[in-house]
Amino acid sequence: MPSKNQLQTILKEKYGINKNITQSLTPEDCEDLLLRLSNQPSVEKLIESFVEKNGKLSQNNRYFGQRRSQAEKKFEQLEAEYRQLEASIAKQEEANAALSTRKQTLSKEHQDLESQVDKLTAANRTLSVKVQTLTTHNDELVEANDQLKKDNKDLKNIVDQIRLRLARDTKTLLEYEDSEIRKALIRLFRWTLG
Repeated sequence: MPSKNQLQTILKEKYGINKNITQSLTPEDCEDLLLRLSNQPSVEKLIESFVEKNGKLSQNNRYFGQRRSQAEKKFEQLEAEYRQLEASIAKQEEANAALSTRKQTLSKEHQDLESQVDKLTAANRTLSVKVQTLTTHNDELVEANDQLKKDNKDLKNIVDQIRLRLARDTKTLLEYEDSEIRKALIRLFRWTLG
């Protein structure tokens, strides 16, 4: 049996499922997931959809994080510059007109940056809501999957009981003498076993 790391690598390379996502799974869970993905195209498509959506959300988060970081750095730079200019104004009343213009420019940039930070914060909140919605949908799908597993197990038990009963009844009928009945029952029994 392959190790958990090997199974995670296969899931990453073949289906794009991040190792961080499969970290909490056991090796058996990873192997079962691989089996389900290879046998059930709809599960594979769902996983591909999650991976694609997760990738897009990650890109958006990185982009907005970078933009926010740049805006904050720029904001800090401008704030420091603004304070220096205020100190300079107090010392140099003669250069008041030029410094006043610079102060107004910095104030405008400061407001623009605050506006950008507010927009990025709102966008980040929207993305958080989307992530929560996707998490809720994922939880619902996990519950549905668990129910399907339980139903499949119950159905398999019923089919096994039918096969067992058929085998017992066939064995009883095979004890009779008529060879044509025996041959027909043997064909029927073989057919039911697959």
